[in-house]
Amino acid sequence: MRSFDDLVAEADAADVSGWGFGWLDGRATEERPPWGFARLLADRLATVDSALDLDTGGGEVLGEAPIFPPTMVATEGWPPNAARARSALAPRGVKIVDAVPGEALPFEDHTFTLVTARHPVAPDWPEIHRVLRPGGSYFAQHVGPASAFELIEEFLGPLVEERRGRDPDLESAAARDAGLEIVHLSTARCRMEFYDIGAVVWTLRKCVWWVPDFSVVKYDAMLRRLDAQMRAGKPVVAHSTRHLIEARRPS
Repeated sequence: MRSFDDLVAEADAADVSGWGFGWLDGRATEERPPWGFARLLADRLATVDSALDLDTGGGEVLGEAPIFPPTMVATEGWPPNAARARSALAPRGVKIVDAVPGEALPFEDHTFTLVTARHPVAPDWPEIHRVLRPGGSYFAQHVGPASAFELIEEFLGPLVEERRGRDPDLESAAARDAGLEIVHLSTARCRMEFYDIGAVVWTLRKCVWWVPDFSVVKYDAMLRRLDAQMRAGKPVVAHSTRHLIEARRPS
């Protein structure tokens, strides 16, 4: 294995824009939920006349769909990701709209037959209900509670209150409170393994909300401890949690 300094320097300089994780190939692995969200999303997009994809990132998952409805819109709040999404999807007729998390969606009531998301920042259920047409559906894969917290808590210590966030049952209740019906809910817990310290650094730079104050200088001692563990043949293990949720606006 290359030196600690070489691995950290490479990861600290690497591009982390967009929402692809190909940089980790051979350096980290993550099990995927059993339902295959990208395939299910593509199937649904092929059957509707209008759709909105929330927090699309660089459009990586949406772009896997071979067929888009006549009206296909995606929102993204981070400018570098929005630029990547426009480059990838605008030639296919997808309109990319800048949207600020926590603010109203910039669309009229009853605009879309389908609203989708993969790992939205925070689902705004009243807004989702508002932009859906009667009989329309919300179909998404959300990050679940305490996702990757084994790794995150290595840096931040115990996060007792934060572990209670993103609960699928509480999210379902909030969706119902907004006037939606829950049609389906599935959950999964998936094993993650990191094999070199570069993979840890790159992931923490990309997922900036995991350790918000992360820098290789501030956390040098922790990174060196994890590096020694991996050099001894023991990968850093964490578990991502996901839930697949489908909700419907009643006719």
